[in-house]
Order: sequence, then structure tokens, then C-alpha cells
Amino acid sequence: MMASHGGLGTRAVHAGDPEPRPNAPVVNPIVPSTTFYMDPDGGGDLLYSRYGNGPNHTVVEARLAALDGGDDALVLGSGMAAMACAMLSLLQAGDHVVATDAIYGGTRALLSTELTRLGITTTYVDFFSPGWREAIRPETRVVLGEFPSNPLLRVADLRPIADAAHEHGAALVVDATFASPFNFRPLEHGADLVMHSATKYLAGHSDVTAGALVGSHARVGEARKRARVWGPMLDPHAAWLLERGMKTLSVRMERHNRNGMEISRWAEGRPEIAHTFYPGLASHPDHEVASRILDGFGGMMGIELRGGGPAASRFVRALRLAKVAPSLGGVESLVSEPRHTSHGAMTPQERADNGIRDGFIRVSLGIEDAADLIADLEQALVAAEDGPEQREAAE
Repeated sequence: MMASHGGLGTRAVHAGDPEPRPNAPVVNPIVPSTTFYMDPDGGGDLLYSRYGNGPNHTVVEARLAALDGGDDALVLGSGMAAMACAMLSLLQAGDHVVATDAIYGGTRALLSTELTRLGITTTYVDFFSPGWREAIRPETRVVLGEFPSNPLLRVADLRPIADAAHEHGAALVVDATFASPFNFRPLEHGADLVMHSATKYLAGHSDVTAGALVGSHARVGEARKRARVWGPMLDPHAAWLLERGMKTLSVRMERHNRNGMEISRWAEGRPEIAHTFYPGLASHPDHEVASRILDGFGGMMGIELRGGGPAASRFVRALRLAKVAPSLGGVESLVSEPRHTSHGAMTPQERADNGIRDGFIRVSLGIEDAADLIADLEQALVAAEDGPEQREAAE
């Protein structure tokens, strides 16, 4: 295997590649075989696609481990598959989870609906409140965070969280999807397992669904055992697409980071926008922590329009370049309203209590030219202000 060290850009291109040999392809081929010849004497590994240990899997796993600074990695069929296998590997009946209340809706459903059926309970906490440690019990086995969070982009110092978890014999699991390994590597800050929805920044082109776990050989090995039983392994074609996407991770993240900083600064000065949420801005509540632990502030931005829900509806309809769609982290810019997507199951008051009012819009900034994105957002803001009620008032 090659380039397990060096800069992140080098690792993204080369880590996990086999040693070059004459006439071998430069690009790793797709190997769709479901099964492989075995040693009649029983030696060596048993390769089988349901085990997720085919040639396409092993290359991309080695690359992920090198990027996140882990000993091992596991790629799976989706981010939720990765989160489920992480939880199944760490928990059993009677155990308890302390999880951030600012968590992805699918993860909350896993914890509150599925794991409760297995006798596992969860307490949701605000990691930005000093009292969260009181939620840890003797039976707590997992502390679960998501940083930066969706959609307010909150960022916490992981070291105190990791220390508190480890003092009580619990593992710290971190969903770092919004950052990617280019901006944030939680293992360096005390986390035990890192989870990614690889559908997002890692793959980067909105054309593959995948998930990943990274950590020690022991932690990942336990998750791999559960994955072989539950069966959410990644298809070889999808693994190949993920590998291809990861090769450009560093250059894409550089553009995402640059667009995020430039466009959030522009948004903060617009009178139509009540609040701009971006950890790179001094106005963000976690700017100091984010500046210290992140290598880049990312391409995710939140804005809250002064006109509330009606203005948000007009805004998204007026966009020409950015597309209204869920998901994030692709080369194209996407916008969504959390009230209709990730937080749609909550009441307006519940969302407001969590800082997500009906005028909130989540923006996944792509790699387009910043000037073009700003022009598109600006004309949509003008259209949002020019609604029927505004025209009637003007008349």
C-alpha cells in the first residue's frame, strides 16, 4: 500500500493504492465479483463481497484511515448504516447513550425508536451548556456528538467531552460529516470512532450513497463484525465512485472553504438577513473554538431571513444557480429549508426553541465561482423582499 503519510492532498490521491507494477492500470479497476478463489488449504483471508473486503473496499478504507488518522476504516452502504453499526458494536440491552440534542434526524430516530426496542436508552443534552455531564450514568457506554452541527454549525472542543466520556468508561463517537477529514479529524481530539456520511464531501459529486467509520483496529473491527451480520456493505461500484471522488477532496474543500468564508461575509452585511450562521465569522458563538480546532470552516452556511417563512419560500423559488434539494457537500450549490426537511417533524415552536425559525435556510455552497453564487443569492433576496404583501403596501 502507498502513501499512508504525507499531506492530506497526497493521501487523498494515493493512500491505499497497491505498489505499481509494469502494465498495471493507474486507476484501480472496478471488481464486481461477489466471490473470489480461496486457498484449498484454508490459508489467507476469505474474500466475499458481503463481507466488504473486496479490492475496491480495501483501497478506499485504507485511504479513509490515512485521511482521518485512524488505524482502520469501514465503508458501508450509507451514513445511517455506519451510525447503526457503530451503535450496535458499542451497545447492548441496558446501556445508555448521551447524545447531542443538535443531531441529524435519522440518527435521532435510530436512537429513540430502534435502539429503545433493544433496551437501550438515550438522553439528549446541550454540549454547550456546562451541565451536560450530569446526564452521564454508570450505564452510559456512548457519548455521541455531531460537529459541526446541522444546521446551526455549532462546534465544541472535543477534548473535555472525550475526557468526561473516558472517565466513565464510555466511547466518544463523532459525526464529522459537515467537516470532512480535510477540516477536522476528531480522533486527534480524543474521539474513539468517527462517522461520515460519505455521500457528502468525501464522494463530493451527488452520485453515490455511502457511509464510513474510522478508528482503532479494535473499534472498527467490532463494527465490521456487526456489518457482516446485518449486511449493509457497500457495492463495489459505489466504492469505486467514492475512491474517485476522494482523490479531489483537498482541492474541492479548498474551494468550499473559500466560498464559505467569502459568501458568509457578504451575507452578514445584507439587510434582508437577520442572522448568518458560519463558524468562520466572529459573530458565530463558537468562532474561537472553531478557529482553534478546525483547519477550515467549510462550505455550509445558514441564513435566517427577516421576512420569516414567507420570505424563505419566495427566496428558494427565485434561485437560478443554486438548486433546491436535500443533501450537501457536492460540487453544486444546494439549498433547503430545515422546516421542510431535517427538522420537519418538529413544531414551529420546537424549532424556534432550538434556534431554527421558519425563515432559516441551509446553504451548501458548491465549488462554483463565488461572484456567480453571490449574484444568484442577491437576486433571490430581492425577489423574497418583493412579495405580494410588500407590493400591496407599496401601492
